[in-house]
Amino acid sequence: MQGFGVHTSMWTMNWDRAGAERAVAAAVRYKMDFIEIALLNAPAVDAAHTRALLEKHNLRAVCSLGLPQGCWPSRNPEAAVDYLKVVLDKTAEFGGLALSGVTYGGIGERTGVPPTQGEYDNVVRALEAVARHAKSLGLLLGLEPVNRYESHLLNTGAQAAALIERIGADNMFVHLDTYHMNIEEKGAALGILAARKHLKYIHLSESDRGTPGAGNCRWDEIFAALAAIGFTGGLAMESFINMMPELAHGLSVWRPVARDEAEVMGEGLPFLRNKARQYGLI
Repeated sequence: MQGFGVHTSMWTMNWDRAGAERAVAAAVRYKMDFIEIALLNAPAVDAAHTRALLEKHNLRAVCSLGLPQGCWPSRNPEAAVDYLKVVLDKTAEFGGLALSGVTYGGIGERTGVPPTQGEYDNVVRALEAVARHAKSLGLLLGLEPVNRYESHLLNTGAQAAALIERIGADNMFVHLDTYHMNIEEKGAALGILAARKHLKYIHLSESDRGTPGAGNCRWDEIFAALAAIGFTGGLAMESFINMMPELAHGLSVWRPVARDEAEVMGEGLPFLRNKARQYGLI
């Protein structure tokens, strides 16, 4: 999961043959090292087609998701395990490297009160089994802490690292996101330092999920902290232009966050690459 990548939501949220071809062609055009695929309907994915596309262009892939409500581990750990095993099997089938995102719950999972010990116990029980299955397939399993409006379970790098240490699986990692960090961490560098032992992936997303460099994320602090810990993981640009209605609801994206793809990729991508180069990360 090394190098510079992009979340394929830039071009599609539906990973069918047409969406896959469009996203892969664009990622190759922008010279990405890897792509992040939102695997929201794993059974429908044509794995052979995706594998062929990735191999043809020498492109690596990471998958991500948030679980549907009926499979939230905090409430139904058995259903979560079954659901995530299917996703992991599909990821392995087309040659993906990892599954990450809100693998511990759903986007928009909030009870209105702090998480209970019982909820965490259920999540741990589910992820122990899921991590074992991922390891049997040669895959890594990530946890992405998100902001308080999207989940009440994991909001900071320190929380994600603590959960991984409780589970004790050596193929699990922390996946940070600068958009969420801008809301939840006392400082971006502090979140990176808290997760450093397990940090292998980071979403580079602006404070409004729009064009990187045009918001108020403290990019020098972020890249300096990554350089200070010797970060060698995946740097994935994430900005939302094409949103499915159900995902827009979960993420509370109600207005355009950037003019178009040309603005995000033409201005935001060079900005992030230059920062990464400045701090010796690429």
